[in-house]
Amino acid sequence: MLKIREIVRIALVVSVFFLASCGEFSKIVKSTDYEYKFKKGIEYYEAGEFARSGALFQELINIFRGTSRADQVYFYYAKSMMGQKDYLMASQYFRTLIKEYPTSKFTEEAQFNVGYCSYLLSPKVRLDQTTTIEAIDALQLYINLYPFSERVTEAQKLIDELRDKLVEKSFINARLYYDFENYKAAVVALENALKEHPDSKYREELMYMLLKSKFLLGLNSVQEKKEQRLSDALDEYFAFTDEFPESKYKKEADRYYETTAKILNYKSDTTNKN
Repeated sequence: MLKIREIVRIALVVSVFFLASCGEFSKIVKSTDYEYKFKKGIEYYEAGEFARSGALFQELINIFRGTSRADQVYFYYAKSMMGQKDYLMASQYFRTLIKEYPTSKFTEEAQFNVGYCSYLLSPKVRLDQTTTIEAIDALQLYINLYPFSERVTEAQKLIDELRDKLVEKSFINARLYYDFENYKAAVVALENALKEHPDSKYREELMYMLLKSKFLLGLNSVQEKKEQRLSDALDEYFAFTDEFPESKYKKEADRYYETTAKILNYKSDTTNKN
C-alpha cells in the first residue's frame, strides 16, 4: 500500500515540477544549490505552501542523507505531508526519523506526530478500529518516553477520546447480537465489552442487556440447560440491582427476577416431591 502511495506521491511531485515551468519555484526546482533549496523549502513550509515544500524536501532526502541535516529534512518532509493531509505517508517518515535518528532534537515531536497522524486516520466508530488502537499505543509510548513534556496533557486527551471510540464500538458490536435476538452470542459479546471496558459510560445499559439476554437464553433453553442458565440470570440480576439500585430498568429487571425465581422454585418443589 505504501509503495503505491509513494508512486502516487512521486507522480504528484513530477506534476508540481512540470507545472512550475516559470517563476521563482521553477528556478528553485532546477537549481543545484541544495542549501538554497533547503532554505526555500523551510520558507514554503512556514508559508503553508506544503505541496512545494514537500516537493523540495523529498528531493533533498537523498541529497542530505548521512549529513547533519538529514533528520531535519525528514522532519520537514513529514510535516509537509501532514500539511497536505497525507497522514499515512507523514507517519511513515516520522517513524523512519525516529528509527534512524533516535537522538535527534526532532525525535520527540516526531514520536507525538506518529500518534497524532494515527489519531487523524482513526475511522468512524462502525468501521475497523485497528488504526485507533495504533494511535493509542503510539500516544501512550510518547507519554512514557517524555513524561514531563508539555504535550503530555494533549496526548492524554487524545487517548481518552480514542478510548471512548473503542468503548462505543464495543457497545455497538455487543448490541448487534442483542438486537438480532441471538442471546447466546449476545451474552459473550456483552461480557467481553464489560471486561474490556469496566468503566464504560454504557455500563448500566450493558449490564441490563446482559441480564435480559441471560434470562431469555435460559427461558428458551432445552430442559437440561434451563436451570443453570436461569441461575446465571438470577446472579446477574443481583449484580445489576446491587450496582444500579435506582436504574431506569429496575422494573423490567424485577419482572425477570420474579419469573426466574418462580421457575426455579417450581422445579425445586417438583424435585423434592419426586
